Amino acid sequence: MPDGPLWNTAKARESAEQRRPGALIRLGREHRAWTLSDLGNRLGCSPATISRLERRTRVVDLDLIHRAAHAVGVPRHILLHSLAPPTPTAPATTRVTASPHAEEDPMRRRTLLAATATGSATLLMGLDEALAVTPAPTGGGPLDARLVAARKLYDKGAHGTLLAVLPGLIGDGHAAAASRREIDQARLSSIYSLAATVLGKLGSYEQARLTADRARTWAEVSGSPLAAAAAVRELAIVLRHQDRAAEAQRLMTAAAARVEATGLRTDASASAYAQMLCTLAYTAARAGQRAEALALTEEARRAARRLPPRAPAGRLFPISPAAVDLYAVGVHWALGDAGAALDAGKNLRPELFPTPERKARLGTDMARAWWAWQRPAQTAQALLSAYRASPGEVRDRPTIRAIVAELTARHPHADGVRELRAAISPRPVDTRHGARSR
Repeated sequence: MPDGPLWNTAKARESAEQRRPGALIRLGREHRAWTLSDLGNRLGCSPATISRLERRTRVVDLDLIHRAAHAVGVPRHILLHSLAPPTPTAPATTRVTASPHAEEDPMRRRTLLAATATGSATLLMGLDEALAVTPAPTGGGPLDARLVAARKLYDKGAHGTLLAVLPGLIGDGHAAAASRREIDQARLSSIYSLAATVLGKLGSYEQARLTADRARTWAEVSGSPLAAAAAVRELAIVLRHQDRAAEAQRLMTAAAARVEATGLRTDASASAYAQMLCTLAYTAARAGQRAEALALTEEARRAARRLPPRAPAGRLFPISPAAVDLYAVGVHWALGDAGAALDAGKNLRPELFPTPERKARLGTDMARAWWAWQRPAQTAQALLSAYRASPGEVRDRPTIRAIVAELTARHPHADGVRELRAAISPRPVDTRHGARSR
């Protein structure tokens, strides 16, 4: 049965404009004369699940949305339009949040405001609003150069400054993607992936899930396997933090297989594959799957052997042999073997890593292992090393701040603890510029 005319009807256009992907799925299902059970059987879920999917106005399961839309023939560009945030229509003074429950959940709001220790909390709120309503284009210059600059901010641990520039990048990225050129769509996916990365690091997982979903949608539309791999990786990381390790592993395994199917003929694709294996290994370790985690780590080492000792600047997946060894530290720590984690990191040095973020990550990962090994002084020294490389990696990450808080409470006189506590103590915030007073 031909579907083309269906998607040009007023009902289809209205559903897309109203951002109701479920209504589009119902339209396609009824056009095929399928029952809820018919579609559910094709997707491996219950009729009740399909009914909820069609009735909801908020996307809960992006993967199911994509599979259902494909099954009933919703064209990709129409589905994408229904998933995109609305364009600005409200006055600039109107505050809109990305979460429909944001005003009902003051605890979430307090957590959101506390998520970043550097810069003004209003920067995080500004990104929250940019995810709810697409910002107007700024015309701020070539997106490629600005995206490279934004990645450098992340690499420096300048999270507050990065949060400030992301809304403008999102607005201009959407304006560029309106061209329907694959390169513009892939670029917008990369912007959302970067947003998901920094939000996840700050512990804002609800927002990170939203941005990772957007990154994945635009990557799939663009057809870029590397953009899709980056987006799926960010989504899997969020799912892991939300105790959905099995789903994260399924998505990552499929994405890694797609990258491997390209033949890994370039360093860029080989880097993507090695990075995916590292993330899979850590996810398996967090799920307690020891044999699989260690096997994946070894496979990542083999995949990274052909790569240069230092990843080139600007690479989407900045992996290197040393970076794989750093992942091994995290894998052993997640498996509860602090001794093996310390052994895996004993030959790693900050100079092996090209960016402040990676140098600091060495310090924080070793600190977690030392803390699990009940060595407070070594923990403090590792955290101080991380702080010197990138203060934001210690100040802004909730999990690391929790270690610092416990360390200072239980071992206030251990070597380095007083210096560490002074380094990350809150300072007055200059809300006019989103920077701390000096």
